[in-house]
Amino acid sequence: MENPTPSQPAPAAPALSKGQIFVRRLSSTVALWTIVLTAIFSGNVFVREYVFLGLMLLLAFTGLKEFYGLVEKRGLVCFPTWGILNGLLLMGATFYYVTVYQPAHAHAGLPARANDFETTVLILFVLGLCVREFISKKNQSVGLTAISTTLLGLMYVPWLLNFLQKINFFPGVDGRYYVLYFIIVTKFSDVGAYCVGSLIGKHKMIPRISPGKTWEGFGGAILVSTGASVLFAKIAGPHLAGMNLTHAIILGILLSVAAVVGDLIESLFKREAGVKDSGRFFPGIGGILDLLDSLLFNAPIMYLYLRHVLTH
Repeated sequence: MENPTPSQPAPAAPALSKGQIFVRRLSSTVALWTIVLTAIFSGNVFVREYVFLGLMLLLAFTGLKEFYGLVEKRGLVCFPTWGILNGLLLMGATFYYVTVYQPAHAHAGLPARANDFETTVLILFVLGLCVREFISKKNQSVGLTAISTTLLGLMYVPWLLNFLQKINFFPGVDGRYYVLYFIIVTKFSDVGAYCVGSLIGKHKMIPRISPGKTWEGFGGAILVSTGASVLFAKIAGPHLAGMNLTHAIILGILLSVAAVVGDLIESLFKREAGVKDSGRFFPGIGGILDLLDSLLFNAPIMYLYLRHVLTH
């Protein structure tokens, strides 16, 4: 029997179906957020706080690397190192404020104080970014683009992700249950959109951005997400401070709509860059942004609703 020649190409791996990709991404998302939630519900203070911080920093670091990679694939310029360093600084500074400074100073307990502190870090970032452009030698004549893309990366990934910390350590309530709540509601939005869209989806939403998304799937996202919101609110009971049936329905609708919008925004970024996935953190599935996209915009919505409605 003759041995195959060394130049003979290996057979290509069969492409994954949409269903397989969805199941893998959902499984990866469940695994990722199970680790996060296990950390914040741990009885050990170090695990509950510092392991949680480490996971948030890892997500911010990886997400920013993927975002700036998309920017560069698009042929645009940015300052990735500056953006990543300041993104991690933003999250670390907020963590210090809500876990060390705020508990030790009674006047610092209001949620607005944490936002003011975060704004200070953002102002310093923008000023530093402009100075960074002044001394740049390779980004001459494209300063506006470099500053804009770097700032967008900071706002899109660590700034939005930072609301997770502000929910988790929200003063006066057990924010851990609201972190769990909004993750569950968001992910059920993804499940509803995929299942209903696959079964009866015919009318495309925005095919130039995401050919697979349909209006039927959008309706399924709202129905399933709202159902999950009402059910979890009933199960969690007093752990969700201020929650009732009306709030559960409103939040289910808000979070499901924002989840679809967040998914579409990331699809827009990927299409602009000419790639299918944001990265290769999960081989055959995609990157961190592919798993975070629907959650990023839901974190500030959950925080604002918690602050201005549920605990007002």
